[in-house]
Formats: sequence, structure tokens, C-alpha cells
Amino acid sequence: MRLLNQSRGLLLAERVTVADTFWRRLRGLLGTREWPEGNALLIRPCNSVHMFGMKYCLDVLFVDRQNLVTDTAESLAPGKIKICRRARYAVELPAGTLRRTGTSNGDRLQLI
Repeated sequence: MRLLNQSRGLLLAERVTVADTFWRRLRGLLGTREWPEGNALLIRPCNSVHMFGMKYCLDVLFVDRQNLVTDTAESLAPGKIKICRRARYAVELPAGTLRRTGTSNGDRLQLI
């Protein structure tokens, strides 16, 4: 599966991993040393992420039921928390992806 920023016509990730069970959401990317360019972790349902135990920064998108970005976190650092109560799901991307693609609040995403 791939993740497209439909509003900007840009590919955000070539490889999307879905975490949609309790255990997959709980584990997330813990234990990984890096999250390579072109990867995304889609966590659903999810309206908050924590970076406890992480060793690197991530970009995070929070997305609502209409697949619109409602909040972002650029280079969220280890040990930090980000909450977006309106979000239906979250997408974790390699740090720098949001800046490189210009992805921001109000953009529409599409899984293809």
C-alpha cells in the first residue's frame, strides 16, 4: 500500500504498514533503529502518539474521518507526546518528510 497527499499530488510513502490491533498499536516502531525514507506506519484508531523508548525523531500526521490532516508534528523527539483529539488515525513518517513534501493541515490523504 502507498500513501498519497492527494491535495499536492505527492507520494508520501511507498510502503505503508498498518497497526490496527492493540498489540501492533502498542508496539508501533519501538525497537527499530531507524525508519527509512519511503516508509509509513498508519496507526488506527489513534489520536495520540508517544515517543517513549524511541531512538530517533519522526514526523507525525493526525488524520480525521474525511482523510484530512488535522494536525502535524515535525521531528517529534524521543520522550515526547503529541495528542490530537479530532484524529481518527495517525501516520508516522521519517523525520523531514513533512518539510520536503509541504504536507500540512487541511491536506487530503489517500491510500492506494
